[in-house]
Amino acid sequence: MENFDSELWKLINNTEDYIKYGSISDRKLPDMVLKKEEPDTLEAIAAQIAGCRKCRLCEKRRNVVPGMGVLNPDVLVVGEGPGGDEDMQGQPFVGRAGQYLDKWLDAIGLSRHTNCYIGNVVKCRPPMNRDPQPDEIDSCLPYLERQIAILKPKFILTVGRISSAVLAGQEAGIGRLRGRTYSYKGIPLIPTYHPSAVLRDPTLRKPVWDDLRRLKAELEEIKNGR
Repeated sequence: MENFDSELWKLINNTEDYIKYGSISDRKLPDMVLKKEEPDTLEAIAAQIAGCRKCRLCEKRRNVVPGMGVLNPDVLVVGEGPGGDEDMQGQPFVGRAGQYLDKWLDAIGLSRHTNCYIGNVVKCRPPMNRDPQPDEIDSCLPYLERQIAILKPKFILTVGRISSAVLAGQEAGIGRLRGRTYSYKGIPLIPTYHPSAVLRDPTLRKPVWDDLRRLKAELEEIKNGR
């Protein structure tokens, strides 16, 4: 393709020169012809994350956690950041909270292995599982934005206050954020509580189940073209 573009550029300009000046000049090929941008891929993003040192979270990590799942998922699940188990294994939501999340997804016909992608706002574990700081979020968010552009999910489920506030664009606690559907760059988004919060407080099971049922219903409407 590069050779074809080069030859086409030369043919067009040589013809123009001959018509105008009666001779052919040797024009330099412009950068837009010489340099072809490769399409962005999840693999390229993961490689960049692996070498990323944009914020302090890189200093204590064992492994980066880019995310896992399928392309063009029905649902993209986004948490705030990896925990200890995730840091050890390099995979998102693999600890106790992750196993609980898998049960939530299974209850509405979803799975990270068949029709979901699971990731986080930040890709390295915050020390002691503290909240990611604003500058850490700002450093890492472009990776997630690029992932979303490639994945093109039909729906986004954010779990927890931070991912919900960041992607919904609303500064509020999760108790106020949940209960409605937002939009992230045209993709419908439902926030709910983080699985770890529900493990600590079983009274949150009912609102989470309400959110998941609404997600399932709205996703079915999208898939059925309504």
